[in-house]
Amino acid sequence: MELVYTPTRADVTDAVRVQMKHSWFRWLRRALWLVAALTVLVVLLELFGPGDPKPGAIVRMVGLVLLLLALGPLARWIIVRQMYALIGRQGEFRARVDEDGVRWTTRDSEVVHRWQLLPLYAETPTQFVLLSADKGGVGVAALPKRGFADPAGADRLREVLDRNATRI
Repeated sequence: MELVYTPTRADVTDAVRVQMKHSWFRWLRRALWLVAALTVLVVLLELFGPGDPKPGAIVRMVGLVLLLLALGPLARWIIVRQMYALIGRQGEFRARVDEDGVRWTTRDSEVVHRWQLLPLYAETPTQFVLLSADKGGVGVAALPKRGFADPAGADRLREVLDRNATRI
């Protein structure tokens, strides 16, 4: 089966969201929240603990909390921005999906991924996101549902994916 589409920033944002949810990024996000919570505790101890509060230390700690809380969304924005810069300028994509894998062809490139490279997938309302199984979760690819000429194409693709990849 074949999909023909031009990737959008929303496609990339959706794929990165899925990738971050199912990779080491989820641990990083938890670590950031933990450090932010501990920093808030330090600020509270500084304010209400023994001795006089040190305004300079409190300002630095509050700044650290704000920085930590901004890093998660900022990291996603940077990743989407860089991925879309590469993908967006390639124009129209043609993706051919079969039992062997997926072949993407654009004006500038042709890439083939066998199912062994992208053995995991997630379905979102707008696309199928293929993921690598490595610990870093660096491999990600998307197949937007709007790329099908026939609306039943999404059902056929889901069947192929279920035979060759694991739904997460």
